Amino acid sequence: MRPAILNLEASKIREVANAGLDRSDVLPFWFGESDEVTPDFVREAAIDSLRAGETFYAHNLGLPELRQALADYTSRLHRPVDAGRIAVTSGGVNALMLAVQALVEAGDEVVVVTPVWPNLTAQPQIMGARVRTVSLKPVQGAWALDLAALLATITPATRLLVVNAPNNPTGWTLSADEQRALLAHCRRTGTWILADEVYERLYFPQAHSASGGIRPAPDRPKPDAPLGGEAHSASGGIASAPSFLDVAEPDDRLVVAHSFSKSFLMTGWRLGWLVMPPAMVDAMGKLIEFNTSCASVFTQRGALAAVRRTDEITPRVVAHLRTCRDTLVPLLQALPEVDVAPAPGGMYAFFRLAGHSDSLATAKRLVAEAGLGLAPGSAFAPEAEGWLRWCFASQDLARLGQGVQRLEGWLAGPGRL
Repeated sequence: MRPAILNLEASKIREVANAGLDRSDVLPFWFGESDEVTPDFVREAAIDSLRAGETFYAHNLGLPELRQALADYTSRLHRPVDAGRIAVTSGGVNALMLAVQALVEAGDEVVVVTPVWPNLTAQPQIMGARVRTVSLKPVQGAWALDLAALLATITPATRLLVVNAPNNPTGWTLSADEQRALLAHCRRTGTWILADEVYERLYFPQAHSASGGIRPAPDRPKPDAPLGGEAHSASGGIASAPSFLDVAEPDDRLVVAHSFSKSFLMTGWRLGWLVMPPAMVDAMGKLIEFNTSCASVFTQRGALAAVRRTDEITPRVVAHLRTCRDTLVPLLQALPEVDVAPAPGGMYAFFRLAGHSDSLATAKRLVAEAGLGLAPGSAFAPEAEGWLRWCFASQDLARLGQGVQRLEGWLAGPGRL
């Protein structure tokens, strides 16, 4: 077997989850998914497809009507996008892997902004690339980008820049000005950009709530800069985080990856899509053929229903996630051992726990000793060691409070190091 595969690091998130999946007393906040079931009308569309006998192969690039619906949806969010630039994939993970396969050869240099979901550094390594990382920096619990450092790292030798914003796990989000600067620089260096924008709709640019808002803990000053800009779209339509699609031209060296998992409540369906330059699409169809052949028709029918009726799903999901965030973060901020700030995007609270420098060991102990399932920061980058990720996408807000109570009890009891 290739050394690049043998040397891949196993998922530390799975390692923690495997220690507690068979325990009914554990509150699981380790995986990045909502505990809400996919809406009925989406499931019914898939069931109707199966009943109609749609159990055969589809076009490599996806059902034409789904590609058109995704083009219409994207065009509501950003600049107009033609259906001919879209490929439907068997999950967001598959979308990202296909993009890396299409763009990266062994020995290429790939720059990745970290901390980040570990697949985004592993995928270029699978292709034999040399991965360089540029880390976000934590300031009073929030994470920020040193744009100058990132630009200095990207040279004509850099084949691909990988950036995930809104970011998993930190919630950090690129501004439109930062995207313009990165795009202009990558045009000069000839570098491709792979933008993982899976969380673009899970965007809360102002750190507040209807009840008076999130505030830093009383003994902490507010950050000098706001958490993010206003939610927007280029066309004035439905809101999203800033996207490279708002600033790029169709022929730019840009590939944007999306998923139905997060804002459509379809994690288990394994369906995503890519937006790419027109000249890349035919080759991507061939690459899909040699990976998965196509996404299943019945899942695409469900996705089509979800896209056409997104206003019945996503705004409610985003509003609830904001409530979840605004419930959890103040409770964590009240604990003296915790350093955390409300994230402007995503579905996570990413926090540092004073006195607990080994995040994997801490996460395992929390499962065993407190019945609390969190993801270790070291899963996302070495610089995130000592941090923990809490997915707050919970239908039951009381469970978030129960989780904090378990954490507080563990910190005050025998679990203290």
